[in-house]
Amino acid sequence: MVSVGTVVWLSSELMFFAGLFAMYFTLRSTSGQMWAEETAKLNFPFALVNTIVLVASSFTCQMGVFAAERLQPRKTGGPFQFVRWGMNEWFTLTFIMGAFFVAGQTTEYAMLVSEHVSLSSNAYGSAFYITTGFHGLHVIGGLIAFLFIIGRSFAAKKFGHFEATSAIVTSYYWHFVDVVWIGLFLVIYVLK
Repeated sequence: MVSVGTVVWLSSELMFFAGLFAMYFTLRSTSGQMWAEETAKLNFPFALVNTIVLVASSFTCQMGVFAAERLQPRKTGGPFQFVRWGMNEWFTLTFIMGAFFVAGQTTEYAMLVSEHVSLSSNAYGSAFYITTGFHGLHVIGGLIAFLFIIGRSFAAKKFGHFEATSAIVTSYYWHFVDVVWIGLFLVIYVLK
């Protein structure tokens, strides 16, 4: 039931982001010259590294799901025996990678503000900060969910199906956030 509810909720989130994409494309179609000037200020290599880290976090998240499905919340070997890591280790690594992404977005915002691209500077600034900002808030929500799942695994007397299901639906959300970012990255940074 929780999985179905999560998928239905993510469908509504998909509609929200579809609206943001529509706003971006509409503003872009009416302001072509400004768009070309403003996108030239983007730091593509920086954004690419940040994107690779976020996409890689989907893989670490999925490894945590596999551990949760085995009902293995913690590692059973040494710290560098990755095949023996539990859900907590994989989710902690995913959390770190997600936090790196948010820090990268914050750094990029600071760089763009120094280039006079702000939320109120023009249509491009509004579209850029609204789309990436809402995505960033969703990433922060996912990070909070990872902390909640890790904390719950320590609080549980026995790690069972209930805890594993919570980890799995959290991964649905994280994968969704990653896929949305891939779309945003392609639209904002690649299709200039």
